[in-house]
Amino acid sequence: MKFELEWRIGKYPITQEIGRGATSRVYLGRDPFADRDVAIKVFFFEESVSEQTAKLLRKGFLAEAALAGRLNHPHICAIYDAVSEPEYSYIVMEYVKGTTLETYAEIDSLLPLSKLVEVIFKCIRALDFAFQLGVIHRDIKPGNILYGPEGDIKVSDFGASFQEALAQDTTQLTGIGSPAYMSPEQIRLEEVTHRTDIYSLGVVMYKLLTGRLPFNASNQLSLTYEILNVVPPPPSQLRPELPELLDEICLKAMQKNPADRYATWIDFGKDLSKAFTALRLAGETISDSAKFNELRTLVFFEDFDDVTLWEALRISTWRTIPGKTMIIREGDSGESFYLLVEGQVDVSIQGKSINVVRRGGCFGELLYFSDQVAQRTTTITSTTDITVVEIKTIALKVASSACQVSFQKAFMRVLIERLTQTNAKLAAR
Repeated sequence: MKFELEWRIGKYPITQEIGRGATSRVYLGRDPFADRDVAIKVFFFEESVSEQTAKLLRKGFLAEAALAGRLNHPHICAIYDAVSEPEYSYIVMEYVKGTTLETYAEIDSLLPLSKLVEVIFKCIRALDFAFQLGVIHRDIKPGNILYGPEGDIKVSDFGASFQEALAQDTTQLTGIGSPAYMSPEQIRLEEVTHRTDIYSLGVVMYKLLTGRLPFNASNQLSLTYEILNVVPPPPSQLRPELPELLDEICLKAMQKNPADRYATWIDFGKDLSKAFTALRLAGETISDSAKFNELRTLVFFEDFDDVTLWEALRISTWRTIPGKTMIIREGDSGESFYLLVEGQVDVSIQGKSINVVRRGGCFGELLYFSDQVAQRTTTITSTTDITVVEIKTIALKVASSACQVSFQKAFMRVLIERLTQTNAKLAAR
């Protein structure tokens, strides 16, 4: 790319670069005639292509940009102009202050569920509108969804779809396409339909729900294999507090066979409306920020940085349990361990009390170190009303390495403390 930042692009004065990709750059400019700020996205064609191919690319660029320019919708970033030059082409778009959904796709910065559902619903409306006019986006990802300061969204980069439509087989995994969000049919270089966009939006929803991608292969070859062959875990396995309905919606959108996905955007939207209603009926709960601040005060989490603590919060479920409730029974099989946020529990074996666990303590954690579902060795009973954080061992085992290491350090500290207390008791006899 030999393009260098100058004081203007065409008739548009520019002030700064605001984004950069593998084949494009985005600048903040000014439309002198409409007297408004604009975003100018400059595309660079491969230098190695033939002149005939370059002409086809430029022609296709203008045709797609003209089509995308017809997309006048409140949740679609408007396209004002498109110009094709020999060295590069550019699209002049509506400038949206704020950020992209990438900001809210990490485990320590996820949106509240009601807001997330609203965002996906608006995307559905935008993409259905485009589909009715014959436009398929082909590159839905968090970075192409703008999130304004008032919480509104606009889907962008419709005009960029020409690159995937015409760029033959070399850019499917290295150019405009974002491999982690690509559908199986895109991987196989098959014809794409609106169900391709449905799949990609399902992956976006998965990422916004969990802070994780459904497939986390270490290289591109492994990633393409998983997209084609591996069934992803439901989002609630990574974030247990999620309603089952959101699992169902997300996984249906991400079915490998296009025929098994939602047939229409309207069907997708109807199910999401049910989820929005269910979340509203559930009422207000303690905010994630309040939960995070509460966990930060517990000694158990002293080795956790903010990112791993947010991940711990995402994979946990908060529960309030009345006093005199048996939480764990010795001999039963189990799949969870618990951290005590408030209150006190009694630990007993065969009816004899052997210990008391108070705020900040944990119990049931030995299951994490077992390769299979193990039997409980003690009985745990609440002696007061308690608040606990419940974490399923399977959720922790698929968490990030950093999160697992932090838990292992904390468990080791707990074990050493218990051994010290036991030795002290034996010495006192």
